[in-house]
Amino acid sequence: MSERHLASERVGQFFVESDGGRDRLEYTEYGTGDAWVVLLPGLLMPRRMHASLARTLASAGAHVVTLDLLGHGRSDKPDDPFAYSITAFAEQVVALLDHLGAQQAVIGGTSLGANVTLEVAATAPERVRGILVEMPVLDNALEVAIVSFAPLLLTARVFPFAVSGLRFVTRRVPRGIVPWWVGIGLDTVDHKPGPLAAYVHGLFFGHVAPPAAQRRRITAPALVIGHPRDPLHPASDAEMLAGELPNSTFERAKSILEWRRSPERLDLVATKFVLGCWRPARRSRRTAN
Repeated sequence: MSERHLASERVGQFFVESDGGRDRLEYTEYGTGDAWVVLLPGLLMPRRMHASLARTLASAGAHVVTLDLLGHGRSDKPDDPFAYSITAFAEQVVALLDHLGAQQAVIGGTSLGANVTLEVAATAPERVRGILVEMPVLDNALEVAIVSFAPLLLTARVFPFAVSGLRFVTRRVPRGIVPWWVGIGLDTVDHKPGPLAAYVHGLFFGHVAPPAAQRRRITAPALVIGHPRDPLHPASDAEMLAGELPNSTFERAKSILEWRRSPERLDLVATKFVLGCWRPARRSRRTAN
């Protein structure tokens, strides 16, 4: 764990086919090598929310990619509700691996990204080396999710001027003069009303995660991180998931802000997990030689 690497950073893009044509997705790549890691953002958040963790993992020797899923960050934002679903997001992750030439990766994500991670592990297990799941939104979050996102959908559909007005104000705040997480928050609300309504509609009326029976069949090594006192991402969901996954470790954060304000402890836990997922493959290659 003491070895550190100077990690390069590169921005890339690729395209996925959809009913409306081709959609462009953007990503940032940190580091090099075969120990691939893909990090997925939370609901409506840009990929740079994981920039700090990506740099930490890359400096430890991982090859990390942060992805803006469709509708997020600098990727395309179509206004078709059928373009947005957990299934479609999982397919975009697999398409990213194909684009990068990566046979497998540790897949990780926060909130929505955690649910997409589970979907990838359930539908394409051969592409998954391990999963890092923070704040999954599962059974115990259903009521709060409905209460939170139904008004967002209604506002975007019925009062689009409110969404456009908020976007007009927030886009004029220079990101360089505000704290980093404030900038992430400003980017999260930087959405046009049409694509925003389509995004929430697509997710709201689709399945949000693999059902429990499928989750129990995910055999990849898993690190599940839960937060206390978070109604949208209750720790009970994370604990339940850790109990369902046959090869999992549960880590309780001290607070919802620990990994944002004081990331050292959880960064170390995540780094050990990621390197542990890849260590057997490296050992077998040395033996073969």
